[in-house]
Amino acid sequence: MTEDRKGEGVEVSSEPEQAPSPERAKAEALTEWIRLAVGEDAIEESYVNEKDGNRICLVVRADHWPNVARLLKEKERFDYLRSLAGVDFETHMEVVYHLTSLETRENVCVKVRTSRESPSIPSVASVWATADWHEREAYDLFGIRFPGHPDLRRILLPDDWVGHPLRKDYEPHDPEV
Repeated sequence: MTEDRKGEGVEVSSEPEQAPSPERAKAEALTEWIRLAVGEDAIEESYVNEKDGNRICLVVRADHWPNVARLLKEKERFDYLRSLAGVDFETHMEVVYHLTSLETRENVCVKVRTSRESPSIPSVASVWATADWHEREAYDLFGIRFPGHPDLRRILLPDDWVGHPLRKDYEPHDPEV
């Protein structure tokens, strides 16, 4: 603790300020490039997740997602969709995509938000073949629809299963289970 001019104690952090992530400039350039190519409102937010190895994260509007996905694959060489996960927040649903460039070994995270009432995000199965089963899993467990998917149906649960068990508002059809 040190004293300020009035003699009052002032907390001073002993930790040095961290320099901004070296990926910040890349994130800003990628965001600007996508906005110019697809539309000013295509990217809602971009940031660098320093707790995840300085991974660039883009929050993309659902209506722009197919065009952004194609650009990321064809122009930025993110040729592999490593994973896709549904997330249920109290206010909205989200799909998180982890993309990898096998050539450059770079990674990017893309988040696409949708409403809880009628969750729907355009399919990117035509962009990355790996999205096929990932999207079916998110549909099965969260009820997120993927218009344009070639075969959107349950993949893990029986066809007669009622509801989507990873939603926060899910109530089991059979309370004994």
